[in-house]
Amino acid sequence: MATATLPADLADATRDEASLRRFLHGLPGVDQVGVEQRAATLATRSIKKAAKLWAIDTAISMVDLTTLEGADTRGRVRSLAARARRPDPDRPDTPSVAAVCVYPDLAATAVEALDGTGIAVASVATAFPSGRSIREVKLADVRHAVDSGAGEVDMVIDRGAFLEGRYGAVFDEIRAVKQESGPAHVKVILETGELATYDNVRRAAWLALLAGGDFVKTSTGKVSPAATLPVTHVLLQAVRDWYRATGELRGVKPAGGIRTTSDAVRYLVAVHEVAGQEWLTPSLFRFGASGLLGDLVLQRRTQLDGHYSGPDYLALD
Repeated sequence: MATATLPADLADATRDEASLRRFLHGLPGVDQVGVEQRAATLATRSIKKAAKLWAIDTAISMVDLTTLEGADTRGRVRSLAARARRPDPDRPDTPSVAAVCVYPDLAATAVEALDGTGIAVASVATAFPSGRSIREVKLADVRHAVDSGAGEVDMVIDRGAFLEGRYGAVFDEIRAVKQESGPAHVKVILETGELATYDNVRRAAWLALLAGGDFVKTSTGKVSPAATLPVTHVLLQAVRDWYRATGELRGVKPAGGIRTTSDAVRYLVAVHEVAGQEWLTPSLFRFGASGLLGDLVLQRRTQLDGHYSGPDYLALD
């Protein structure tokens, strides 16, 4: 499992299963009360009116506009791509979103619809959302997504293996996905709602970072709870500490349950306060959301027009 690109102490942690276990269980425990209190305190902070439009535009630019339903069609993906390009058709100065996220079999449709826009296509993979399949099938999933043009792969970890303490198996699978993805960025979905404790979330985040994940992502959006502010604090702490140890910037993506502009602002405050302003960019922070964009656009209009337009003025999902 060793990797030569890490500092010596971290490379040693990936040498074998015992070393990996020793490292992960040697991480400082998460103070549950402390992290929840800090998340709650930061969530009460308001931003000045002058900064509100900046926050909305920043949040829009960080959205991974997502459709992950069994009834998805090529037409729906094309419509989503059009919305990704022009979130508010009446206001062309509205930023485009960061990415459109779809299933692997629809990645080619999204790539074609977004050609030349600079908007990324992200594809879920590795038997999303359960992750329950053999590795050959999971890697074939990844290969199809990348061959179809996806520039980002959102993989799910094997939560069963992680909860059984088979950290080496999870590490090796993430590494294999990273290698199969080539130049595509890999977002590692931890499904934090199934990990039960903040300590497990921290271990899973570090495991993903050690294995080469470009982002750590909270959730599939199919399990409750999905993204929460305290869990996102733990992930932000992990990428901050990773940067301090390695000099490498890795990203965070909360996904699921983030629906309002107020929610998004709370997360942006957490990013600034926990990780740092370097992470206030779509290359290092994303929102996995299907419903958030509509409220962001409505609130943007309110800021610019001075009155609330109401959802009837926009085509919302």
